[in-house]
Amino acid sequence: MRKQKNMTLQDLSDVTGLSVGFISQVERGASNLAISSLKKIADAFEVNISEFFEDRNGYTYVTRKDEQQVFQVNGLDTLYANLGGNFDKRVLAPYILILEPSQKKKDSFKFSGEEFYYVIKGAVKFTIDNKEYEIYEGDSIHFPSHLEHFGENISEEETHLLGVITPVVF
Repeated sequence: MRKQKNMTLQDLSDVTGLSVGFISQVERGASNLAISSLKKIADAFEVNISEFFEDRNGYTYVTRKDEQQVFQVNGLDTLYANLGGNFDKRVLAPYILILEPSQKKKDSFKFSGEEFYYVIKGAVKFTIDNKEYEIYEGDSIHFPSHLEHFGENISEEETHLLGVITPVVF
């Protein structure tokens, strides 16, 4: 994609703040990168981060249960099932999140956007801007993503959440 945009490694480094050597290693498959670094690269290319994960052989608007892409973000224990369609300029990303019993997210996140979660099964404690909120089956929470936040499964069973995040970050 960098070459299609007629960007040199140095150009991409200047825009993203990532080193030329690191970008080169990623392009060669010699290094992995964090979601935050991938987001910087997507922003530099003016594309959604999903461009790096999805097959672009046509748009889809319906996601069948057996077609849901399940993935795990590097460094996190949470499983994500992508529920969203595949088309350009999407602004929201719906997922089913599966948290193992007593699973706690290790690092807090913050980014520009919004997050909405609805508890399908189980219970979660969200810490948002140093305040704790416990939500249970049938409850929901909606907050701006620029606040530091993380979630913890407080039940002894898997917790399933419907999550909707904007912008599309993965």
